[in-house]
Amino acid sequence: MITTKNEVLKLTEELVRIESIVETPGEIAAAKKIYEMIAKMPYFIQKPDQVILSKTSDDQFERYNVMAFIEGTKENCNKKTIILMGHLDTVGIDDYTNLKDVACNPDELMKKLQDEQLPHLVKEQLNSGEWYFGRGVLDMKSGVASHMSLLKYFSDHPEELAGNLVFFSECDEEVSSKGVLSGLKELKKWKEERGFDYVALINSDFVAPLYDGDVNRYIYKGTVGKLLPSFFITGAETHVGSAFEGLDPNYIAAELTRQISYNPELCDRHLGETPAPPISLKQMDLKPNYTVQTALSAYVYFNLFVHSWTPQEVLIKLTEQANIAFENAIKTINERYESFCKLSEQPFKQLPWKSRVILYEDMTKILKEEHGAVFIEHMHKFKANLILDENLDTRIFAARVVEEEWKWMKDQSPAIILLYSSLYSPCLDLTGKNEQEEKLISALDKAIEIVQPQYKYPIVSKNYFPYICDMSCVALKDDDKSIQSVINNNPAWGTKHYVNYEDIREINVPAINIGPYGYDAHKRYERMEIEYSTEVIPSITKEIIKSLIG
Repeated sequence: MITTKNEVLKLTEELVRIESIVETPGEIAAAKKIYEMIAKMPYFIQKPDQVILSKTSDDQFERYNVMAFIEGTKENCNKKTIILMGHLDTVGIDDYTNLKDVACNPDELMKKLQDEQLPHLVKEQLNSGEWYFGRGVLDMKSGVASHMSLLKYFSDHPEELAGNLVFFSECDEEVSSKGVLSGLKELKKWKEERGFDYVALINSDFVAPLYDGDVNRYIYKGTVGKLLPSFFITGAETHVGSAFEGLDPNYIAAELTRQISYNPELCDRHLGETPAPPISLKQMDLKPNYTVQTALSAYVYFNLFVHSWTPQEVLIKLTEQANIAFENAIKTINERYESFCKLSEQPFKQLPWKSRVILYEDMTKILKEEHGAVFIEHMHKFKANLILDENLDTRIFAARVVEEEWKWMKDQSPAIILLYSSLYSPCLDLTGKNEQEEKLISALDKAIEIVQPQYKYPIVSKNYFPYICDMSCVALKDDDKSIQSVINNNPAWGTKHYVNYEDIREINVPAINIGPYGYDAHKRYERMEIEYSTEVIPSITKEIIKSLIG
């Protein structure tokens, strides 16, 4: 196992001290710092054009990726190229509350934590000297530091490489993946101009225990995919004193959340692994202010992970779930209305509501057929004005578009409109489908075999990284029809939101995640295990590099 502990830990501390919260100027500061550190390496002093600060494209924020490459000089060199990737942004620091001022200063933070009432495990690890605390130490600046140490090593020893090594530290992993999606253009440019043949990508996002008592350190041969299915729900407005004369969209939304959140039927089990079930991330109505009338519409969206399902398949499954929810809501409201009628000594008559679930693309088709160019032109102007409001994120932007379009529907009976309102992150797996995948799997297995005897805990490979990460943006197995279903069902597409999935398809590199190990990413006690993160990770990564291009 290579001895990199001090170097990687020092680099980690330097990076953590930069408060690079996503969508803040700190992202720029972190990128510039990484760029400066690489540019000062002797190799890049001699070859300054091989390290770049690359500005993101189609981005409302000014921010940058850092990209660099080393060309091997070993005998019989070829164009095989490995990418080392890791994001430079972090989530916010509000969760540190009274310790916000030292959240990005590991030494000071660890001193102050000594005075806190800590959970037993946190206290034990803090006192051991074997763990390092602070915002970004785990997710994922120690991973970037590991890659930087390897970049430094191979820049000093290009004669050990029979191929090329690319370093890619991207911004905006925590929100919209603008960094990696912009960086694909540089990767494509190098592929075309320098002939780089991308044979593997090694991401360095964090890994963590999967359950209480889990001592395994995981390496992932692929990543979970992510969709944000969203539901615009219309009801029938009524005065609160005449509750049963209308249908409250919040009531339908609540039933929809009950049906979908935590539902194991919506867990896409594949290759023997099961992702977390969907869960609601937002539930609201769109009523602008207080009145004693029920809302006209509501909006709810869910996180949904996929291992093998396509966006098309998800729409089919969720249409079925939405119909179940709608029918359950109608059944319950009729039962309650009947009970109310008995209590109030009124005649009971079945309420008129019917389940009605419409795909967004089907609704727009109806509207274009009913209203033609007038509707199309109106919505073009509406979106152009709406996009001027920078406070609207893509998800609420999509809701406002559907809300406006619904006004044009001739049939205004209550309905659920199913759509997508955010980035689709494709799932990625490594199963030996081709020679490249077979070689990467073999190199990984060999690296674990070499390093494992020098480390006390099991190093275990699994198929799907269980959290969302930018590996989703480096390879694509979806066909054009699946991608078209994402495009056709996203009201923000082409205005507030756009992804060039062909850029991903053109890179299409097999990817694995070998990242630092720890606990509480995105939480107050975020920490990494020093030995695994600073010694084991670079050792395994280096062995894979040697196997594939060494």
